[in-house]
Amino acid sequence: MSTYEGKKAVITGGTHGMGMAVAKSLLAGGAEVIVTGRNPKNVEDAREELGAKAHVIQSDASLMADIDALRAYVAERFGQIDFVHINAGIALLEAFTEVTESSYDKTFDVNTKGAFFTVQRLAPFIREGGSIILTSSVADEGGNPGMSVYGASKAALRSFASGFAAELLPRGIRVNVVSPGFITTPTMGVAGFSDSERAAFEKLGDQITPMKRHGSPEEVAKAVLFLAFEATFTTGAKLSVDGGLGQGLNVQ
Repeated sequence: MSTYEGKKAVITGGTHGMGMAVAKSLLAGGAEVIVTGRNPKNVEDAREELGAKAHVIQSDASLMADIDALRAYVAERFGQIDFVHINAGIALLEAFTEVTESSYDKTFDVNTKGAFFTVQRLAPFIREGGSIILTSSVADEGGNPGMSVYGASKAALRSFASGFAAELLPRGIRVNVVSPGFITTPTMGVAGFSDSERAAFEKLGDQITPMKRHGSPEEVAKAVLFLAFEATFTTGAKLSVDGGLGQGLNVQ
């Protein structure tokens, strides 16, 4: 029997990067997955790459209508689910003096409101003993220039996880957080970067990460799936996957 045979999972923001790696691992282990993405091209590419056991749908985590449509799709297609991975997110890196109401709302609509209401709408379908993982960020603690709004939106996820864990404990549903650092993905997690800006961001990541490299989406996926299926006595916790970046290591 394969590792995830018979399991049913929902991954928001799963059409590329870390979410895609989680989806691939689940599918390889025999699971059936629903994957969402906002970008139409990414959705089409993911359908081709993931194959028939993946149900890939276009869905914008910032829109309540899309969240409700996802709920209806899960109810119709799966009925009950074992695992929800809230991975949809956006990073707009701006100095706080440059933040506008529009950019503020965009970040919180996707990263915070979208996460909250997706969990609220999908929680009734999660089986007893199931789990929820939220993707936060190394930026959910401390302070970094250009990340005030982004960091706050991710810190809210950490708080949500604690509240969700308490609320869902009577149903045996565990809720945990994975907190990545610099991970090699197509966008490096930041919207709107030019090629040169992305290259500089990657170089910075290698310099400031104690392990002196980026992580891979597959390394994040291993942490996500450990929390989701193996860490059966863990809830309300955060697992950092950041090469030591958020751990205060003083490495020369």
